[in-house]
Amino acid sequence: MKAFLAVYTGAPSNFEAWQALDDATRTAREAAGMKAWGEWGEKHAAVTVLDGGPLGRTKRVGPEGVTDIRNNLGGFIVINAEDHAAAARLFENHPHFTIFPGDGVEIMEILPVPGA
Repeated sequence: MKAFLAVYTGAPSNFEAWQALDDATRTAREAAGMKAWGEWGEKHAAVTVLDGGPLGRTKRVGPEGVTDIRNNLGGFIVINAEDHAAAARLFENHPHFTIFPGDGVEIMEILPVPGA
């Protein structure tokens, strides 16, 4: 088995549209989404290495110093799978983008550190 980092993504405009929903609609969709997300987690518990979670505001550190930035990263999870394709298939029809306003899940293999 190989380890993979999956990052939940969503454009800021998607979340603005979510906030624009009336309270009753948003509350109902949130309840349905959390139920579906929990079911997804139970179904894939055997391959989940780290549940991860939502991500907050971002600071970028570079040669110019520290700056506040916005990006499309919404959350993460670490899973095990036989290969990259199998890892990706785990997220097909995920509630992140079928119920919630996310627009995708990006999956990348966690590679070994060279020389370690």
